[in-house]
Amino acid sequence: MDIWTIPFIIVVIIISTICILTVKKTSRAVGILNEKNASIPEAVEDHPFTLNPIFWIILVATLFVGIIILYYAFSNYV
Repeated sequence: MDIWTIPFIIVVIIISTICILTVKKTSRAVGILNEKNASIPEAVEDHPFTLNPIFWIILVATLFVGIIILYYAFSNYV
């Protein structure tokens, strides 16, 4: 499992970065939406799932687990 330590740390850093950026963006958005006549940005209205951080975190984690599975699946053939 030592070979997966560095990739795991990289994945944790990516997921943490997504979380931190989401919190910063959300705190700014709350201030903007509290103003009068504030509307939801058009990009969010058109693609509400694109900016959802949960989907990005699931995508990163799924790719990492998929790489691990493929690595061990193909290592039996060598």
